[in-house]
Amino acid sequence: MIGVVLAGGLARRMGGGDKPLRQVAGQAILDHVVARIAPQCDALILNANGDPARFAGYGLPVVPDTLDDYPGPLAGVLAALDWTAENRPDANHVVSVAGDCPFLPRDLVSRLKAERVAANAELAVAASDGRSHPVIGLWAVALRGDLRKALVEEGLRKIDLWTARYALATVTWPVDPVDPFFNANTADDLDEAERMAAAAL
Repeated sequence: MIGVVLAGGLARRMGGGDKPLRQVAGQAILDHVVARIAPQCDALILNANGDPARFAGYGLPVVPDTLDDYPGPLAGVLAALDWTAENRPDANHVVSVAGDCPFLPRDLVSRLKAERVAANAELAVAASDGRSHPVIGLWAVALRGDLRKALVEEGLRKIDLWTARYALATVTWPVDPVDPFFNANTADDLDEAERMAAAAL
């Protein structure tokens, strides 16, 4: 299993910059993300645009979008699928996580894999509190050509519009003591994450 941390967003609601490098509980959010997802994967990469040197301390491959104009997280997923096909042809699936989710579940990959197989699905996504989180999902490398066509030729941007085309398994996690898919989009969210960290980290 290849994991990709999607860290290529523009962070407009936080005034720009890299959300994953903001601090929660004395560490960058990305530190928390990597600590939780890396043990669940055979290899981990970062999807990020701009100067990759700012992530050099993580020792991970930094893979930029292959499409222009920041078309959103689907472009990051495509970049990860392309990287996997080229560098790890033995891998059939990629799991993606958001770079601003410090409380990711430690059983994320195992449950997504198991439910995809049980449901005979092509894709799997995470859910909590009655909402799906399509950025956090399991993707078949074999679908990368279809995804590229949807992005380039159709201008598709919304993840759930693309996943709706395929057999999709949805796996739900509890939100006690915290929602494992809480993400820090704003300064207020960072304050909330600090309060949540005592229970979750």
